[in-house]
Amino acid sequence: MKTRILKTKDRNRRRNIKAAARLLRKGELVAFPTETVYGLGANVFDPRAVRKIFRVKGRPADNPLIVHVWSIDQVHFLARSLPVMFGVLAARFMPGPLTVVLRKSEAVSKEVSSGLSTIAIRQPDHPVARALLKEAGVPIAAPSANLSGKPSPTKAAHVLEDLDGKIAAVLDGGPCRIGVESTVLDLTRRRPMILRPGAVTQEELEEVLETRIAVARNRRVRPPSPGMKYAHYAPKAEVIVVEGKKGEIVSAFRHLHRTMKRSRIVGVMAEESLLRLFPSVPTFSLGRDVVSAARNLFEGFRAMDRRNVNVILCQGFPEEQMGLALMNRMRKAATRRLRV
Repeated sequence: MKTRILKTKDRNRRRNIKAAARLLRKGELVAFPTETVYGLGANVFDPRAVRKIFRVKGRPADNPLIVHVWSIDQVHFLARSLPVMFGVLAARFMPGPLTVVLRKSEAVSKEVSSGLSTIAIRQPDHPVARALLKEAGVPIAAPSANLSGKPSPTKAAHVLEDLDGKIAAVLDGGPCRIGVESTVLDLTRRRPMILRPGAVTQEELEEVLETRIAVARNRRVRPPSPGMKYAHYAPKAEVIVVEGKKGEIVSAFRHLHRTMKRSRIVGVMAEESLLRLFPSVPTFSLGRDVVSAARNLFEGFRAMDRRNVNVILCQGFPEEQMGLALMNRMRKAATRRLRV
C-alpha cells in the first residue's frame, strides 16, 4: 500500500480533506492532526476498520480507543447517559484536549471499547480535525498514529516514520500545538478521576466542577483509558529521567555522561538554558518552560533516535499544572529514574 500525503496548508486543503473523509467512510485508516498529537482514525461504526487499527499499530486488544466527535450531539448517540458534570465540562473545555469516559450505548462496538461497558470521547479543536470529522459525517475512533509503545507523533513526518505503507493516507496539518495526549477524566465513578493527565489540568477541572478530582496512580488489569497499562512513548534509546533542582540535575548529568560515554553515545534533553553546559554532547532543547517541554518531548525522543544516541539523559520537571502530564509521559518512557 502507498500512503498518500494530503497537504492541508495549500489550495488543495478542501479537496484533500474530502479525500480523507471518503477513505474513512470506505473503511481505510487515515492519520490526522489534532491539537495534542496525530491520531490514526477509523470509522467508529466499521468494526473491520477498527480492528485494523490494532493490527497496524501492534496495539494490545484490551487497550480501548478514544472516539473523536464533531459535535456534542454525537455524544448522545454514543453514550448511554450524560451526567450533569459532562455538561459543565463541555461548556468549558470542548472542543479541546479533554477526553471523558462515559457509559457506552449499544451503538458502540466491542472493538472500540475493548469489551468494556465504557467509552472514551473527545471533541478536538484542531481546525483540520474538525473539518475532517464534519466531512466524514461519522465519529472517528483514533489512538495516536504511531507503532504501539513508540513516541507519539506530533508531525506528519513522525507518522510516516512508523506507518508509511501501512495506512491509506496522512493529513498533514503541521506540528501539533500541545504535543502530549489529551487529559482523560472518568465520569463513571462516584468521584471523578483523571486516568491520564494532559493539558487540561487537575486544578482547572477542580475549579470548574467545584469538587476534588482523584488521579489514578496504578496500572489496571482492564484499563478504561489508553495510556494506563502498557509501556508508552519510549524511543529506542535508554531514557534516564533525573529529577531535582537544576544544579543537582546538571551534576548528575555530568557524572552519568562521564561513566557511560566510553561505551555508549549519551545525549541530553533539557531546558535551553542548561544545554550550553554540554557543548560536546548530542543535545535537544525542550524549550524554556514546562509547556514547551511537553510540546517538544516526543520530537526530542525521535530526534535522538535519528542521531543513534544510546542513552538519553532527560531533565525532570515539578509535577504541577502541565508538569503532571509531562512527567507522566517521561516516566512511562524511562528505563531509569533518579532523584537528586
